Parts: sequence; C-alpha cells; structure tokens
Amino acid sequence: MSKHLIKINNLKKSFDKLTVLNGIALEVNRGENFIVFGQSGTGKSVLLKCIVGLLKPDAGEIFVNNKNILGFSNKEMMEYRKTLGFLFQGAALYDSMSVRENLNFPLKRNFNFSEEEREYKIVQSLKMVGLENAIDKMPSELSGGMKKRIGLARAIITEPEIMLYDEPTTGLDPITSKEISALILELQKKLDMTSIVVTHDLLCAQIIADRAIVLHKGDIIAEGTIDELTASNNKFLRNFFSNNIIKE
Repeated sequence: MSKHLIKINNLKKSFDKLTVLNGIALEVNRGENFIVFGQSGTGKSVLLKCIVGLLKPDAGEIFVNNKNILGFSNKEMMEYRKTLGFLFQGAALYDSMSVRENLNFPLKRNFNFSEEEREYKIVQSLKMVGLENAIDKMPSELSGGMKKRIGLARAIITEPEIMLYDEPTTGLDPITSKEISALILELQKKLDMTSIVVTHDLLCAQIIADRAIVLHKGDIIAEGTIDELTASNNKFLRNFFSNNIIKE
C-alpha cells in the first residue's frame, strides 16, 4: 500500500484572467494532518473543492488511493465522495432541522442503513463530540462552538477516510478554538482519518499539524513542520505569521 493517500500533480485553476492555482504539486500521507496556509484568495478553498470534485481544474492530476479522480464517472464520483467528510466554515447546519435531523440527513441520503442503525450512529457521533444531550436542539439554540461540534459530528458520522476542513476555527474565541482543534486531533487519531485543514489560525495548526504548506499567488512557497515554517527567515513567511500569537 502506498504511503501517500493523496497525490496532486501540476494542478492549475484560473477564473477568467485570474490564476488561482499555478501548477501546484503535493502529497498527503495516510493518517496525516496536513495544513494549508495562505492569505485570502490564494486558492486554499479552491484546492479543497478540486479534491472533492466540486470544481474541475484546468490541468493536472489528483490521485486518491492511486486513482485519478478527475477521470471518474458521475457514479464513481458519488462513491468517492462517500469516503470524504467535510467541515464547512460556518458548520453549514440546516436551520430548519434539529441536530438529530441534521446528522440523519447524510445517512439517509447516501446509505442504506435501517432507522435503528442511523439512530445508533447519530448518538455515537454526538458522544464523540461531547454533545449527545443536544440531539433534539435546533441550530438557533446552539453557540458557535456547539455548531462547529455538531458540524464535525455530521462530517464523521459516515466514517470517512479523508476529512477536509475549511477554516474550522473561524469566528470562535481563542478558548473555543483551542477546544475544537484538540477535538479534531482526538477524532483523527481515534478514527484513523487523513485530514487536510485550510486555516490561517496558527494556534489550531500548532495543535493538530504534522506538516503544512503555504500558498501564495497560486504557488506553494514553503512546506514543512510548523516549527520550520515559523522559524523561516523568508520575508513573506515572517510577515504572514507575525499576525499570529504562538502559544505553547
């Protein structure tokens, strides 16, 4: 079995005359927490959408488990997406659905579980994020941190092989951000997932990262551990990380 779960070659994506990804290449190892840093508009979310298959790149290859997903049929793409979990910036809960209904939605839509099996998975997922007592609450009754936890429970309920996080700590206070980051790390180890995390939150990255890259103007300008990146003498990196407080 290959060490690399995800391998990307020469990935390019432009919108009109704006080049967002300029032929990037990267590899993500199995069981790894891989961080993608970068300023707004540098292609971080576009990269995730290409991996999910929501955007088609202009050129390049995306191999997952040694299969190029860009050549998948619609049916193959649907099956592939069942192996993915995705936590959106704002948790993206359905306001008109209770917590139970939000978690039930992906199970009912994509799998043939019985009602009893779905209920068991819902309860177990909520227990993993410490919110089993919120099962009958509506999203409007939840704090920002609770919404993130429920969004995470919904993402892991299908037992994904790969988890994708788009700014998982955005909008949270530092204490809650630290709690969510610790939970991401705990679940990654417990469920043996491979994770790609788009973030600008250095504290989050320090807690969970195995490796990280920095995107700038469509290119990967640095790669390494968090300590290596924050200790770099590169002018852009020093300026980028100077707005973040490094906490032990």
